[in-house]
Amino acid sequence: MAETDREANRFSARAGRYASVGANVGGVAARMAMSRLFGKEGTTNAAALAQALGGLKGPIMKVAQLLATVPDLLPPEYAAELQKLQADAPPMGAAFVRRRMQSELGAGWQARFGSFDLKPAAAASLGQVHRATSKDGERLACKLQYPDMQSAVEADLKQLELAFALHRRMNSWLDTREIAKEIGARVREELDYEREAKHAALYGAVLKDIAAVRVPQVHPSLSTKRLLTLGWLDGDRILGFAEEPVEVRNRIAQAMFKAWWHPFSRAAVIHGDPHLGNYTVFSEGGEAVGINLLDYGCVRIFHPRFVGGVVDLYRGLLTGDEARIVHAYEVWGFKNLDREKIEILNIWARFIYGPLLEDRTRTVADGVKPGEYGRRQAFEVHQALKERGPVTVPQEFVFMDRAAVGLGAVFLHLRSELNYHRLFEAEIEHFSLDTLAERQGRALAEAGLPNPA
Repeated sequence: MAETDREANRFSARAGRYASVGANVGGVAARMAMSRLFGKEGTTNAAALAQALGGLKGPIMKVAQLLATVPDLLPPEYAAELQKLQADAPPMGAAFVRRRMQSELGAGWQARFGSFDLKPAAAASLGQVHRATSKDGERLACKLQYPDMQSAVEADLKQLELAFALHRRMNSWLDTREIAKEIGARVREELDYEREAKHAALYGAVLKDIAAVRVPQVHPSLSTKRLLTLGWLDGDRILGFAEEPVEVRNRIAQAMFKAWWHPFSRAAVIHGDPHLGNYTVFSEGGEAVGINLLDYGCVRIFHPRFVGGVVDLYRGLLTGDEARIVHAYEVWGFKNLDREKIEILNIWARFIYGPLLEDRTRTVADGVKPGEYGRRQAFEVHQALKERGPVTVPQEFVFMDRAAVGLGAVFLHLRSELNYHRLFEAEIEHFSLDTLAERQGRALAEAGLPNPA
């Protein structure tokens, strides 16, 4: 990183963050340890941890929410509390915004816009969004990063490493080291708005022929490493359509399916953040038509072989081909598999793939209450791994699983009724690793992104 970067990973900023995060989380950790010792662990500690994190805001909140969405990583009471947290940080005031914009675009930054609203339109864990217009009147969304986020992220990830180390000592059945690596890599990428701009360009190219999915245009001349300017996309919250007629809900759900699986099958890339705030519904003539993809910070680019594993596992489960199922797990990076561990992994795989395996119109939950969806399978996996573990969750698998669960949650909220099997078959028709590798390489090169290792 250039020496002129005033907001690089600074020790002084990290030290202050260590103090605030460590004091709050450390106190809860001590209570957890004592409760575990005396056999009184439960929702009280979970609520205390959520309260400690909730007072900190910033990147630790994003880390906490990521932890809550990794299936069976945390006890249910902890996951439930963390999922309640809001990732919003206190907004930057108008004077502060002016200084931040000047540091990114220079002294005459306001003259480069037609208008710029100093009051944020939205806030998140790493930055806030401002409405603006270009010189020619185009409406814009300017995402401006909070100061010293790199130092805050590094301090928070160090606390995450300590939390995972404690988890491994208390729960030997799940090795979390690869999970920690993956979360760290993705959160660090989210700091780099220049990379996020390339992600948006990649999605724009891959989805350019999909009318039901809109991707905002990037404005490079008004973007920097900590300022990302995109075209503004009008839309309404997805949950606002939860009571619409089923045909409307199905249309939105089908657009979501396309937005997720089409880039994965065509360029081995997924939109890894299942937060409902990252999508809105656009309408034409007063009728919901499709979805807007709004945020590209948490994007995961896979090696084509990983997509091959996804297809192999699907086809192995569909036909009962055990050799193909095992091959898929090994391609993903699961090691030291025996028959019992394979059956344990299959419990979760059949749950995740369930809607794709049945050639019929159905809801995702298929009669199961949304609040109970996946709980039985997670409990079975938890109990079985405690007896047969440990198992190391491969790094690449973490966000794939998380995003799949998040996508399922959208379908649950919409109560959509679709033939997911036929939708998926259409995406993987004529699938070929060589074709995918060629297509991905071309798309990444055009977006200015490196090929995955």
